[in-house]
Amino acid sequence: MPVNYTQDGNDRGDRVWLVDFNNPDNNEFSIINQLTVVENDINKRPDIVLFINGLPLVVIELKNPTDENATIKSAYQQLQTYKATIPSLFITNAILVISDGLEAKAGSLSADLSRFMAWKSADGIMLASHLVSQLETLIKGMLNQATLLDLIRHFIVFEKSKTQETDITSIKTIKKLAAYHQYYAVNKAVESTLRATAINADLVIKDDPINYGLPTVKNQPEGDRKGGVIWHTQGSGKSLSMVFYAGKIVQLLANPTILVITDRNDLDDQLFDTFAASKQLLRQEPIQADDRQDLKKLLKVASGGVVFTTIQKFQPDKGNVYETLSERQNIVVIADEAHRTQYGFQAKTIDDKDAQRNVIGKKVVYGFAKYMRDALPNATYLGFTGTPIENTDINTPAVFGSYVDIYDISQAVEDGATVKIYYESRLAKINLSEEGKKLIKELDEDLAKQDLSDTQKAKVKWTQLEALIGSDARLKNIAQDIVTHFEQRQTVFEGKAMIVAMSR
Repeated sequence: MPVNYTQDGNDRGDRVWLVDFNNPDNNEFSIINQLTVVENDINKRPDIVLFINGLPLVVIELKNPTDENATIKSAYQQLQTYKATIPSLFITNAILVISDGLEAKAGSLSADLSRFMAWKSADGIMLASHLVSQLETLIKGMLNQATLLDLIRHFIVFEKSKTQETDITSIKTIKKLAAYHQYYAVNKAVESTLRATAINADLVIKDDPINYGLPTVKNQPEGDRKGGVIWHTQGSGKSLSMVFYAGKIVQLLANPTILVITDRNDLDDQLFDTFAASKQLLRQEPIQADDRQDLKKLLKVASGGVVFTTIQKFQPDKGNVYETLSERQNIVVIADEAHRTQYGFQAKTIDDKDAQRNVIGKKVVYGFAKYMRDALPNATYLGFTGTPIENTDINTPAVFGSYVDIYDISQAVEDGATVKIYYESRLAKINLSEEGKKLIKELDEDLAKQDLSDTQKAKVKWTQLEALIGSDARLKNIAQDIVTHFEQRQTVFEGKAMIVAMSR
């Protein structure tokens, strides 16, 4: 915080850091049991308040495990009462903890009960045994001095949420705190990035993907420019993990340029919105590249920047070599869904077609990974994926390296981060004419060549295929099956349904 003082008769300005994040031992940690707080003549005594340098940053509500009426929910509700009656206690609050003696969960000031999560590891190396108290694991793993300071500084973001009721629009600020799997994965990714850029770090990669029988970045050499792959299942907060990673790495690589790559415009927009809402953590405004020329301008800078683009913009104007945009070493490329095949290096020979799609010859094209390397030869690449890398996939390890961290769907379901998925096969036949069969064959051949520019041109054929799939007779059968299936399920338990289709 800014302060003014007088020295040698002169007024001076400076900043006072309320917390020393770099040296935990320089801070004063205090834990107060049954602290009495009086506000507006209301007297409350929270169970435990953790202070750092006099700031109440963690409030813990404990319930008696021998009381059958004492639950994790009642602990949460008690904190809501404190927020309403003694709000001044929560002005500087970073973390709330609730426990009934069996379960223990942590969340942010604005989180509802479903967003409070258990902290499953005491050391980041392995998950804690079920025989160990969840509260003990949380205290050792989350509330130790170094981890707590790291969480407060790098793993909390704020987002705005807009709701519309009749003619009233309300905007609410939501505070989000990293879960344990995000915290450990980001720190491992940061260390791997520093290794890949040949910058030494004191961090230590802990939970080794080799425990899953998978290759690990630990075996990769220093300075290889391959940051690795983070496999975190869908719905586990992958986008926020990217934000936390970017917010931390910008402080360690001397004002780097962060380039965030997706392969679809809608994903680019979604991810950009997540980053834009977290500009405080990033310490800068992220920018979305409008086109290929704008991308080149954004990357031809001396330092800094968080840039978003789709991978398709790394397409040479002509030939097979993309111009070099920057040879800086402190550039980090973050790729979403890094397992997809367009991140390859290998050359392919495909048909060269004119505007009318007539074949006029052959041409050689490469995967976009090659073009990105042309443009940014000294950048470090980090991949995020929601699905595992296939054993036959040689492109992803070649571009990004091996696994940094794994959080699969079974663990996510156990933690409550995602819900279980049940698959029931349904078959809706398509009666295709000879023309329809020929069309599908041609489409498969085009897609198999993995030339994205041609894939985009194939949208016309895709529209024709959609007409076949969406025939009135087939849609009628599917609609009837959906209604019957949903009504039968509703007789067992109430729920919602979502229909996913290839188009509107």
